[in-house]
Amino acid sequence: MTDPDSPAPRSVGARRGRPPSNALSRERILDAALTLLEREGPEALTLRRLGADLGSNHTAVLRYFSGKDDILLGLAERLIAEAVDGFEPGPTWRATLTELARRVRRACQAHPALAVLVASRVSRRDAEFRGADLVIGALLEAGFGARESARYYRALVDVTLAMSSFEAASAVLDGPEREGDRMAWQREYLMASPQRFPQLASVAAHLAEADEDDQFEFVMGLLLDAVEARSGRPA
Repeated sequence: MTDPDSPAPRSVGARRGRPPSNALSRERILDAALTLLEREGPEALTLRRLGADLGSNHTAVLRYFSGKDDILLGLAERLIAEAVDGFEPGPTWRATLTELARRVRRACQAHPALAVLVASRVSRRDAEFRGADLVIGALLEAGFGARESARYYRALVDVTLAMSSFEAASAVLDGPEREGDRMAWQREYLMASPQRFPQLASVAAHLAEADEDDQFEFVMGLLLDAVEARSGRPA
């Protein structure tokens, strides 16, 4: 019986030393995992299904990753890498932190199904270390000591990822559900009874005005205002 994971015979005319077109690699496996996840959702991402999509026995994937969780951490690394690759610190520490937060959000917007799965994970790989180094460097520039920089780093990253993954969770809802949630601010909230909910009714029109961009910028502004106030150094 032929081993399904054994390499295919070299085709006539193939260049010596070139791997077959279906050769596996960590990058090819991550490409396939991301495609499967974004096309069919988290439930579809299994080792057996991934192996089928790669045209190989699923056990071959385990030559490159220890299991599904290791693949998810690899995808988390990709998400962070998309945010930090090519980034250079801005003219001020606050500009650096603001742009990094925006980049993380854009990466999550580009891959919402992935963001929902991995935003809370710690990938412990180079791209994550690069992001941490940039944020901590900005905080040290703001005048914080080591302990404070570590605490503010965790707060800034947690808030950025929480908001981005919250938005991503909405993006992956079915169309009618997503639209219903989006329109709730302009329908049900505006129609809330002033007699039963007088405080809500007094601001309902303003709740309908804010969108995701407004909220993200507003919350990050609040957080960075607090950081700046505690630093004692204007950005």
